[in-house]
Amino acid sequence: MSVTIYHNPRCGKSRATLALLEKKGVRPRVVEYLKTPPDKAELKRLLALLGMTPRALLRAKEAKEAGLDRAELSDDAIIAGMVAHPIVIERPIVVSGSRAAIGRPPEAVLKIL
Repeated sequence: MSVTIYHNPRCGKSRATLALLEKKGVRPRVVEYLKTPPDKAELKRLLALLGMTPRALLRAKEAKEAGLDRAELSDDAIIAGMVAHPIVIERPIVVSGSRAAIGRPPEAVLKIL
């Protein structure tokens, strides 16, 4: 089964999650999502796999800086903001088959392997 990690190499949790996967013998496909941001369709797929709303996938500080923390924003507006400003997306996201998890803490991804 293929595993993908949406990774930010500057993030300690993301680096720790990648290291944990590799320690477990998993060689994931690494997507540096700041260089290759997910599009609207991919974000919707990730949200469905995670069972989360777009607002729940926002990083608070970065969302505020990007103006995406306003209560009146619709899910579609938040997703559009994530596409435009991928730094607001919580990380890392690991996808294994039809399951996904956020690596906070890194061990949280082990349940989907």
